[in-house]
Amino acid sequence: MSHLTRTYSLRTRLTIALTVLILAVFGSAAFVVDRQVDHAMQQRFDADLLMQADAIADLLENTAVGNRADTAEAATPATEGGWFQLRCDGRRLAHTMQLDLPPATGTAPRFAHAQLPNGTAVRVVSLPWSAGNAGDRCTLDYAAATAASHNLLRDIDLLLIGSLLVACALVVLATPWVAKRALRPLAVLSQVMADIGPDTPGARLPSSHIAELSSLTARFNEVLARMDDGMARERRFAAGVAHEFRTRLAELRVLVEVETRYPSGRDSAALLAEVGHICAELEATVTALLQLTRIQAGLEQARIEPVPLAAAVERVVARHQPAAQARGLALDVTLDADTTLEADPTLLEVVFDNLLGNAIEYAAERGRITVQARHDGWAVCNAAPLLQPADLPRLGQQFWRKSPAGSGHAGLGIALAGAAAKAMHMRLDFTLEAGQLCAALAWPMPTRNAGMNPLSGERGR
Repeated sequence: MSHLTRTYSLRTRLTIALTVLILAVFGSAAFVVDRQVDHAMQQRFDADLLMQADAIADLLENTAVGNRADTAEAATPATEGGWFQLRCDGRRLAHTMQLDLPPATGTAPRFAHAQLPNGTAVRVVSLPWSAGNAGDRCTLDYAAATAASHNLLRDIDLLLIGSLLVACALVVLATPWVAKRALRPLAVLSQVMADIGPDTPGARLPSSHIAELSSLTARFNEVLARMDDGMARERRFAAGVAHEFRTRLAELRVLVEVETRYPSGRDSAALLAEVGHICAELEATVTALLQLTRIQAGLEQARIEPVPLAAAVERVVARHQPAAQARGLALDVTLDADTTLEADPTLLEVVFDNLLGNAIEYAAERGRITVQARHDGWAVCNAAPLLQPADLPRLGQQFWRKSPAGSGHAGLGIALAGAAAKAMHMRLDFTLEAGQLCAALAWPMPTRNAGMNPLSGERGR
């Protein structure tokens, strides 16, 4: 059954559904019409039958008793299919037919179906009647053949059934053509979808003016956009890993080849330490790439909670203090000790770590790095004589670094910091003034700020 369902075409399913619907609706309508016609025809037949019975009664009323049979027979010729009998106290006073019927009671006429001795089907009306001078209560029975009425009703039934069958036949013949024209937009979408693949990033389904297809194409285009974003992230991840690994592995290979061909005489501990440093850089690169990919893909969601700003900054500064001292850099830190902001503590430290680490790595030796943590944002500034204002838009790109030759890569620190800030709905901006590069992270006003702002000299509200 499931196999047959899968192989049905949509036109076939529409044809079957419409045929069943036509049969059900038209069949029900034909049944109701047939019942109404039967009822109306029966009422009309009974009205004519009663009118003729009244006419016979009027003739018999004004006719002598001995002549009543002849008069009634003359009024109801057999060619018209009419018969009568007049019964009083179980006796037939006059008749052209003989039927055993119960006497009429009350004053209302009574209708019934009956059959004459010769097999003719008739409709009989029994009419109460006063006979003779004494006014005896009698019954006048008048019958008419029903063959003509039944034939007419049969013709009407055949007409209704024939019309229903013709309508169904027309639906079966016309539905495939109508469905083909109605489903033409689906065929167009199918052709467009056949050309969409991994090699056609940015390809989308055309917008449709059909209400049912408009939402479908919109949802499908959203899926394509998410797939393109995912594939772009994977390509960037693969390209970044390949680029970084190629550089580090080349360093490692050169180190091994040089030591193999031209031994330097260094002890194994120093050699292994250098190898370990290269491996640590590789591990840090892969970790940063994975974290950046997870944040951009939405797999790592921000968990917002109150975060004491001073404590977070102090931890980051303490981690980077040895690296700054090794390069002779002075860290000038200004903190707002009483500020608590709503942020993800892990992602917030990712931003602080990468921005401060980037400043320490690329600042001029024996220079000064300024770190400012205020109630409305965080900023780190360092001397960057090699940068130009035109380089600022490229700072957020992966694997770019300003070098004396004007090329190279910057690792992933700034890109990772930007992605983490975006995940927390914060803004990260870069400015370059008088050779000083400043990375500023702005966030909404904190929920609690009772301390003095050491940078502006105003008390936080």
